[in-house]
Order: sequence, then C-alpha cells, then structure tokens
Amino acid sequence: MEAIVGQENQMLSIVLFAIGLLLVMSLAVVFFFYFSRRRIIKAELDKANSEIDHQRELLQSTIITQEAERKRIAQDLHDAISSKLNVVSLNANILSEPSISVSDANKIGDCIYKVTSTVLENSRRIAHGLLPPTLEKFGLQTALDELCEELLETQMFTLTYDLNYPEQFLNSDRELHIFRIVQELMSNSIKHSEATELHLAVKTEENVLSLQYKDNGKGFDMEAMRQAKGLGMSGIENRAAILEGDLEINSSLGNGIVINLKMKA
Repeated sequence: MEAIVGQENQMLSIVLFAIGLLLVMSLAVVFFFYFSRRRIIKAELDKANSEIDHQRELLQSTIITQEAERKRIAQDLHDAISSKLNVVSLNANILSEPSISVSDANKIGDCIYKVTSTVLENSRRIAHGLLPPTLEKFGLQTALDELCEELLETQMFTLTYDLNYPEQFLNSDRELHIFRIVQELMSNSIKHSEATELHLAVKTEENVLSLQYKDNGKGFDMEAMRQAKGLGMSGIENRAAILEGDLEINSSLGNGIVINLKMKA
C-alpha cells in the first residue's frame, strides 16, 4: 500500500513539475513575443521618425532652393527688363516735349527701338529659363540637344554628349526634372568648377533611365557639401528624391565631379 501511495506521489510530482515547466515555457514564449514586438514597434517608429526628419530636411532644402530661384528671377527681371523700361519711359517723356527737334526725336526713337529689342530678347531668355519651349513642344531629347548646342556655341568648353532617349519614355513633369538636373549641373560647372571639359550621357534600358555627367573642374569636398544645407547640390538631390532615383555624387578637391542617376520610368 505504501508503495502504491509512493508511486502516486511520484506521478503527481512529475505531473506538477511538467505543468510548472509548461507554465514557465508559456511565460517565456509570451515574454519573448512581447519584447520582440516592442523591438519591432521601436524599430518601425525609429524608421518613421528618420523618414519624417528626412522629409523635413528635404522640404527645408526645397524651400531654400525655391527662394534662391525667386531671387535670381527677380534680379534678372530688374536687371534685364525693369531698368531698361525706365530708360524707355524717360525717353518717351522727352519725346512729348514740344521743343524737341526732329533730329533729336529720331535719335531718341532709335534709342527706344534698340532698348525695346533688348528687352524682348531678355524676356525671351528669362521665359526660356523658366520653361524651355523646346522641352514642352518636342520633348527631353530635343531640349537636351539644344542645351548642349547652346553651351558649345560659347566655345568656352569641350563638351561630349551621348543622348539616347525614346520619345515619351517619361511623362512631361519627370522630363522637366531631368532637364533641370542637367541644366543645374552645367550651370555649376560654368559658374564654379573652372572646368574645361564636360561630358553628358543619357540612356535608357528596358524601364530604367541612366544619366551620367562629368567635368574636369576643381571639384569639392563631399563632407563639406553634405553639411552645407540648402547649398551646392541640394537642388539636384531634391529633384532626384522626387523622381525616386538613385543618385551618386563623387567628387574631391582637384578631381572634378562625376554624377550618376538611375531611375525607373
């Protein structure tokens, strides 16, 4: 009898131990999933906060770039149009004087004609800079061809370019961003790089567009560029982000610049 009771107690102990072990394992599983879920949620929050910070920086850089562009346009309008229209207004007032001679009137009229011709040409140039008519009418390939030819006409640079862009590969809004990127790159080379040789290549393969730009200018320090918020290449980086493209910028002091952009259509 005692042996039977001892066996029952032993079995009970085993059952209780097994139940306890199961409870411990269950608690361990619950805690594992709880803390794992917390880590996942924290990682997702960190990622979301990082994305918010990136978007905030992108917005700030975009605003700064837009303000700089507005100032440039305002300065162009003042220098190229407003000041010259003031000359036209003054000369027109002189023409209204009754004592003016025919000879003087002819000279003033000739001056007004020359100034207004200059104003018209400048207004076309400014309008072309805001929205190139070639891009709107004929697309990106023709607009880039024209941009390269205009640069070659200055005879200040050696430019090689290879453009292979099918018509309507991108929609018009995305084409404008690509055009502005190339325009800004060339402008930077002209104004800041002291380059003499430029290279541009635009190619498409399946549904991917590849853009490469090089110059042999003085280059710049990459770390200094990253710390310069709203300056340098930020406008290009912003447009690449809008296009959801993969942008690589490589440069160093004395070694020019190489830009590679890849994006899906």
